Amino acid sequence: MGLFKRNPFGHILFIKKWLIRIFAVLTHRRFRGFNDLQIEGSEIIKTLPETNVLFISNHQTYFADVVAMFHVFNASLSGREDSIKNLGYIWQPKMNIYYVAAKETMQAGLLPRILSYIGAITVERTWRSCGKDVKEKREVNPNDTENIGVALKDGWVITFPQGTTKSFKPVRKGTAHIIKQHRPIVVPIVIDGFRRSFDKKGLRMKKKDILQSFIIKSPLVIDYDNDTIEQIVEKIEYAIEQHPSFLKVLSAEEIKAAEELNKLRAWEY
Repeated sequence: MGLFKRNPFGHILFIKKWLIRIFAVLTHRRFRGFNDLQIEGSEIIKTLPETNVLFISNHQTYFADVVAMFHVFNASLSGREDSIKNLGYIWQPKMNIYYVAAKETMQAGLLPRILSYIGAITVERTWRSCGKDVKEKREVNPNDTENIGVALKDGWVITFPQGTTKSFKPVRKGTAHIIKQHRPIVVPIVIDGFRRSFDKKGLRMKKKDILQSFIIKSPLVIDYDNDTIEQIVEKIEYAIEQHPSFLKVLSAEEIKAAEELNKLRAWEY
């Protein structure tokens, strides 16, 4: 690798590699030490091609979710089985991992801007601005979807199709359109415990000794030609366990707790 070699977005890979290494060292104990990250399905990561893979996941914090994925993906590729034990896996990280994030989030301070250099594909949310829902949705910026296509062509992309950290919110159709257009391998991930471990941004730890779960599922079966946008959206909702039907399997106590948590999140927003 040349010292000043760049990726398709102009980021110098030497700098990006060292940023990944530094942040991995700083965050490792958040998932193995202070808390316990239990991983399932890491063997799936090793079977994936080098490019055109789209990871879809539910969303619990702004940054901790993505950081955990960088740890798990690189550990899996280095031969760890459902484990991020021994941080040596991060010395030669996979350099073409990207994640979709709201532009306003990644521009809110120095640390988010640094994290953006690691692999953010920033998009302008059409339905939300400055932490509030907008009455009139803005037009989709074509450069945003084009950049996601560039990232898929170069490597792996992580996206949170609900576009929010709130549970059981609808999946945005934009993700389905991207799947129809670029035909990636779509790998679902379901996470839990991050909301209890960290603050909403995922930068500050709230509690220790929290069991965090990270489940990697088999790629979705999608008929890119014949599946409708609505059908793909529904498949995504079931895959990341955010379809409304999942609420029905919760106990009355769990539903009440979820409702109270949503009220609290609404107040925080």
